[in-house]
Amino acid sequence: MRRMFVVIALACLTLQASAQQMMSPNGCITANLNNGGLTVSFNQKQVLDIPVVGFEGMTTPQPFCFRRHFKEEYAMLGGKRLQCSNEANEYVSALGQDVRMIVRFYNDGIAFRYEFTNLKDAVLPKELTTYRIAEGTKRWMQQWTDSYEGFFPLTTSYKTLPVRNFSGVTKSADGWNIRWGYPTLLEPIDGVFTLISEANIEHGQSASCLYNDKELFRVTPAENPLHFSGNWHTPWRTAIIGNLADIIESTLITDVSEPSQLSDIEWIQPGVVSWIYWAYNHGSNDYNIIRQYVDMAVKLHLPYVLIDAEWDEMLNGKTIEDAVKYAVNNKVKPIIWYNSSVGWIDGAPTPKFRLNKPEDREKEFAWCEKIGVAGVKIDFFSGDSQLNMDYCIDLLESAARHHLLVNFHGATVPRGWQRTWPNLVSTEGVYGAEWYNNVPTFTTQAARHNATLPFTRNVIGPMDYTPCAFSDSQHPHITSNAHELALTVLYESTLQHLADKPESYYAQPQQVQDFFGQLPTVWDETRFVSGYPGESVVLARRNGNTWYVAGINGRDEAQTLNLDLSFIPGSQATVFADAANKAWDIHTVKALPTEMALQPRGGFVLVIPQSFEFNGKYLSQSGEILFRSTGDSLYVDIAQSHRNVSAFKLVKNKESKKSTTYNAYERYMNNGRETYREVFIRVTRIRNKEYLLEYFGKDKDRDYNSNERYTIRAID
Repeated sequence: MRRMFVVIALACLTLQASAQQMMSPNGCITANLNNGGLTVSFNQKQVLDIPVVGFEGMTTPQPFCFRRHFKEEYAMLGGKRLQCSNEANEYVSALGQDVRMIVRFYNDGIAFRYEFTNLKDAVLPKELTTYRIAEGTKRWMQQWTDSYEGFFPLTTSYKTLPVRNFSGVTKSADGWNIRWGYPTLLEPIDGVFTLISEANIEHGQSASCLYNDKELFRVTPAENPLHFSGNWHTPWRTAIIGNLADIIESTLITDVSEPSQLSDIEWIQPGVVSWIYWAYNHGSNDYNIIRQYVDMAVKLHLPYVLIDAEWDEMLNGKTIEDAVKYAVNNKVKPIIWYNSSVGWIDGAPTPKFRLNKPEDREKEFAWCEKIGVAGVKIDFFSGDSQLNMDYCIDLLESAARHHLLVNFHGATVPRGWQRTWPNLVSTEGVYGAEWYNNVPTFTTQAARHNATLPFTRNVIGPMDYTPCAFSDSQHPHITSNAHELALTVLYESTLQHLADKPESYYAQPQQVQDFFGQLPTVWDETRFVSGYPGESVVLARRNGNTWYVAGINGRDEAQTLNLDLSFIPGSQATVFADAANKAWDIHTVKALPTEMALQPRGGFVLVIPQSFEFNGKYLSQSGEILFRSTGDSLYVDIAQSHRNVSAFKLVKNKESKKSTTYNAYERYMNNGRETYREVFIRVTRIRNKEYLLEYFGKDKDRDYNSNERYTIRAID
């Protein structure tokens, strides 16, 4: 390893003249060393200043050397895009004999981390990484609290008073808050944004936050008392950079995270969940109330029900096993709640202390699996320390062994675990609809907050906001019905929990009730349409052949939102909008609207189905094979010579939202006779103009590969 660092140092000296500037594959994002730090630019304009990097007692970075360009494709089971592309240029710099800094430049941001070698029972030194956020810069920052449940108010200064009753409040001598949670959204240049966060927390690591001294915001990892020997590295420090579309559509957090650790994933299924707590804070210990929510799941065609806290104190002479059995018998998958027992313990809801010890955890999760529980919601953690991070990873590993989905509540924000452990289907870490139960301030601030979250918290991973309440909890909501419905599309969460009570949903028009049973919770494609943090937001999400376009007004006055939906190859749509006096306006249009007039705190949803037609010319990812489809025939050619090598007669077998399958009959010559053999072809849409073509079948007369897969792209 020492020799490798010597090689790097020599390479840097050789390439010093050309290695000073680093850049993304498309050249839009660049960076230069500047007095021991980095200045990052977007289209040649500075957007991020990192004046200090490294650790206490180490040298400033040496000139960076280009290390490699890489590109990979990976699949997700949830999120804003199921098929992701991870492409970056990677650079390296020595910070000392056994420490180096790795920086990756993506087309939508940068990521960097520090790698240590030859450690000997070492305590980690103090990290010095610092971002400079100049006064006057627009920013949306959340004050740190262990549950990450706070607002992202727009400000232009670090001078912000601490939120009362937040845990972990730290103040300057002048009384300003100086501790901040991720993510942090900045607008350093009009129309150009930077979202700061981190990713890929592993065993032996703590998460970090930002502490500021005026304009300087230092990355500060939480407590990590471990001693290390051998090799160790930090999590990735990340900055998503670009326009608002770049921010919202980015997959940078999962790009830099470890690949999935699970091979068996068929049991991980997305879906909408009926949830008891919002309307009945103590309803999960009442068997009869649980039955009502199971019945709601049946009526609305929801796959899951969440049985929240206190199920171990069941009333009505019943037990949790009775409740689980009722759900399973009605073909509804039950999820049950646990107290993590490391955060709020005294006076907190039960069950407690069932998951802390490995042997207890395995026993409990084995019991869950045995009785038919599909997942667990685990609540009340105590911050970002290494102990908490290791505990979360241990919970995910153990739950996966017992085929249990996991939803973390009262916990840190997502940092990439949704890729590494795809059974992590949601995380709270958000000031969500639950707060209608707690404080009156949420009522007047919810609309603006709701229109901020797609640009901040939800960018980095699944968000269990628990949306869509048409009635009131302890404190009223003043967002419109269509605003509430739109949140189920705007907010990405593999499990989407519906907050309201059964009778509230039953009172809605049948089209709204049907909407929930058809609502996807994972997306093949996500597109930013329009908006600005806190003002409004419109997103378009595609699942299979159906587009959902949702928008909300974050203001207290009406506004008209412009819509450019030209990228959607469809016209007819069902519109869910607001009418006067809190009534619905549900209708069908034959042309997609170019604008929507929204009431104060209003919203809308468009549902745009598309027929799946596999017609036209498609080129394989390698560029070697050309596929020509006429709808009922498929021709396979060598791309450069256009020499035909195969021809199929296609008969459509089955069509779903995501794919079309065909019984295919291949024509070929056998002993001078034209012969047909039946095979099976499936075409799955990955994203706009991109498909996965799979071929299954084996001919007894030929040595033919029976399981071929091609990623293909439509060409003119």
